Amino acid sequence: MAGVGKLLKQAQKMQRKMEQVQEELAQKEIDVSCGGGAVNIKVNGQGEFLALSIDPEFLKEDQEFVEETLLEAIRDAAGQSKQVSEDAMAAVQSGMGIPGLM
Repeated sequence: MAGVGKLLKQAQKMQRKMEQVQEELAQKEIDVSCGGGAVNIKVNGQGEFLALSIDPEFLKEDQEFVEETLLEAIRDAAGQSKQVSEDAMAAVQSGMGIPGLM
């Protein structure tokens, strides 16, 4: 049963590391700019949107163009945040060597 105890310790260690990574992701800020800087979004590594700024001149553009640009910026920010999170979690899991996780 020594193998089970070792496996349990590894799992607990990985859980602590994952909690630490989640805290780090909450603090990590990702800035995304779209439309030549007309739209700026700040998101953290957990996918929480922190800020949105829009150049007032940009709002004078065609409504459809503004909507498409905003949607592109939101998708880009969400995608970058997701990638940062996935990379961080993969690094934790690969470093632990617990069978069945990677």
